[in-house]
Amino acid sequence: MGALYLLLPISLILVVLIGAAFWWAIFSGQFEDTDEAARSILEDNDTPEPKMQERDAEKEARRDSSE
Repeated sequence: MGALYLLLPISLILVVLIGAAFWWAIFSGQFEDTDEAARSILEDNDTPEPKMQERDAEKEARRDSSE
């Protein structure tokens, strides 16, 4: 019975702290846009990566123009 006097106030304080953290998260915009990360995976990149040979040719062209 003595443990109940200790655990009950501790659990009530913990519930209030968790509730306050959840309340803060809701009103500070933490849950505002939860779908953006899921949608960004499905989007295609419009600009493909240049091939290695094209990159090397571009580097040589830049090097030649700077000399």
